[in-house]
Amino acid sequence: MLRTLGVATLAVACLMAGSVRADMNSAFGNTVVSRYPDGGWVKHWFNPDGTYSAQFSDGRRLAARWSVNGERICLTHMRPYMLVPRFCTTMVEASVGETWQSRDPMGRRVQNVLVEGRTP
Repeated sequence: MLRTLGVATLAVACLMAGSVRADMNSAFGNTVVSRYPDGGWVKHWFNPDGTYSAQFSDGRRLAARWSVNGERICLTHMRPYMLVPRFCTTMVEASVGETWQSRDPMGRRVQNVLVEGRTP
């Protein structure tokens, strides 16, 4: 469950700043891949209708709703059930092919990349 919380955090930390549509256009139709130092990964998908889904390297899946609140992006209605009903974080700028470092809620480092297309 803690890794699931980390995924939600990483997913929302992977997006861009600016207007809502401009922000999300880079994510729509593409895949955010987060890689952990232990070799685990998470693929994140954001849809224009406000839905979000993720797949873990161990086969688990996560679904949620995303929304923008100021310069923050928030995940709600997370399934399976999460310890926190809502998670928000500041958006960061990213383009297809760009990689960047971030941390999950437990402080673990991950490397993210915005990959072109919807990679299964």
